[in-house]
Amino acid sequence: MRRVPWWLVAVLATVLVVATGWLPHDDAVELAERTLPILAFVAGLTVVAEMCAGAGLFEQAAGLAARLARNRRWALWSLVVMLAILSTTVLSLDTTAVLLTPVVIALARRTHTPPLPFAMAVLALANTASLVLPVSNLTNLLADHVLEEAGVGYLGLMWAPALVAIVVTVAALALRDRRVLRGSFDPNLPRRPRDKPLLLVSAVTVIVLGVAFALGAPTAPTAIAAAVVLLFVTLARHQKLPVRARELVPWRTLLVVLGLFAVVETLHSHGLGTLLADASGTGHGATDLLRVAGVGALAANGLNNLPAYLALEPAMGGDPLRVGALLIGTGVGPLVTPWGSLATVLWWQRCRTVMLDVPTGTIVRQGLLLAPVAVVLSTLALVATH
Repeated sequence: MRRVPWWLVAVLATVLVVATGWLPHDDAVELAERTLPILAFVAGLTVVAEMCAGAGLFEQAAGLAARLARNRRWALWSLVVMLAILSTTVLSLDTTAVLLTPVVIALARRTHTPPLPFAMAVLALANTASLVLPVSNLTNLLADHVLEEAGVGYLGLMWAPALVAIVVTVAALALRDRRVLRGSFDPNLPRRPRDKPLLLVSAVTVIVLGVAFALGAPTAPTAIAAAVVLLFVTLARHQKLPVRARELVPWRTLLVVLGLFAVVETLHSHGLGTLLADASGTGHGATDLLRVAGVGALAANGLNNLPAYLALEPAMGGDPLRVGALLIGTGVGPLVTPWGSLATVLWWQRCRTVMLDVPTGTIVRQGLLLAPVAVVLSTLALVATH
């Protein structure tokens, strides 16, 4: 019997809850107004990332890291960490998981370095570095709307938790993998890019995107404009698309995410909100915020960070500090289970594609090492700076 694809299940579920009225009309309209621009942003940014990968931007960045490392494994790992942070910050955690993971694994293999520490660092930072900008994580984009209504800037609220989450992650991984990262390697660098002008345009586009997002440019129009520019330049240079045209936009993933949003909003309309409000408590003292972050992390690891955030957000009452704590829990926290975030699912699939077997236990152990400390210290940083 042929298995029904998840995207079709998501479409049917969305149609069902709307058509039957289980999701009230006003709630459905509000949900669409909030989430459809975010999904459009994801579509545009995914095209940007695919075109950059096709131009060789990620591969050349990894090669540059190998040259700058001067044959030292610890230096190479450090530069890969910086690349993962930059990719996650500007192009989102899902982009890092999908496009950077295979490049980093290939780089490790070319330098005769065990690839697992490099791959696991990408996995960790794809999640824990996702607090920096609103575009770094879908949950951030959802929260940015709430913070704007409260008159609070995202960067002003989240800079300290984001910094702490990254520092804790890098320090813990460096300590754990210190023995593997000793010694030197013989470089086997990537080939030269096929089209240097296209590579240059891709690099400049990414830089401009990062600056634009940091300055508060509208996310969806900016991402779509960048995607159009890269598509135009690629075709004008007579280069092939990196993937088939119908695969440039991850429409299946977007439909699944939309279905998750619709189902969670429906459950919220029928009592889930009261239950979650009781679990997350009230107030914005240190203990209260740690409780919010903890509930968010547990919900994200149990379900997935996107529906977890959407379900818990109304219980925050629009309080910026509580929303920030929830972002920490649902952004930094979902490291323990392979389904905790979409980025982890995508990362695991990419590892399998390049023949790197990562047991579930390896993901769980790293998550247990990082998530509790990173969530607690990032939440305390939020408290200390506000």
